[in-house]
Amino acid sequence: MVAEFDDVAEWTADAVEQLGPAYAVPAACRGSANPAALTWLAEVCGLGPGTTLLDVGAGVGGPSAWAAERFGVRPVLLEPMPAACRAAARLFGLPVLTADGARIPLRAESVDAAWCIGVLDTVRDKAAVLGEIHRVLRPGGSLGLLVVVAQGRQLLPPPEGNRFPTRRELTRLLTAAGFRTAGHLDRPGGPPPSWRRRAERVEALVAARHQSDPALALAARQAERFTRLFTAGQIAIRLVHAVRRPCASPRDDAR
Repeated sequence: MVAEFDDVAEWTADAVEQLGPAYAVPAACRGSANPAALTWLAEVCGLGPGTTLLDVGAGVGGPSAWAAERFGVRPVLLEPMPAACRAAARLFGLPVLTADGARIPLRAESVDAAWCIGVLDTVRDKAAVLGEIHRVLRPGGSLGLLVVVAQGRQLLPPPEGNRFPTRRELTRLLTAAGFRTAGHLDRPGGPPPSWRRRAERVEALVAARHQSDPALALAARQAERFTRLFTAGQIAIRLVHAVRRPCASPRDDAR
């Protein structure tokens, strides 16, 4: 997980700085999002100029940078991996907090909307992360999720550190955390060719520079396991729009 989300993140920033800013957002969304998915999430969450958007598990910051450019939001990135935080700051100049999603260092009811893209399947305590997002969202605020979900019983070995919820489990987790599921989308469209070509060029440059580094081999192994599970139909992507219900729990008190 460190190889995938920390080492490769910093190498990605290095490669983008060599290739140019047009490569930044596609590379920084690698493996997590694309314009079709992000557009659906942005529209159902009602993002617009001045919206404070908390991106939980923001990685290198691609989705937040895209939302800032297209919808005029004011993003705040939350990411536990220090190298990914440094890469996001270098590439996009966005405010980044190095922190875990289970303990968000923000006041209660202080953000308008939140994203959690490709993150929930990588955390053990999903309930804690969703509970913290609920705490910092304003009442009626939107949460946009991109979640890799399990399609029944998994047979192939999952990537290290990934625990995929089923669709039913995901709904239960959201309800228990104080959210109302307002909509979902399965099988969002793929990236356009120009987006894919830019992301692949960055990946090729990273591979050429770091081909002998064990961290790159570990990250590639993670990606291969994902590909096998998707090909076998054992996992799938689900987009979810959830709305924060009024709080009725002590965990919503300001810290």
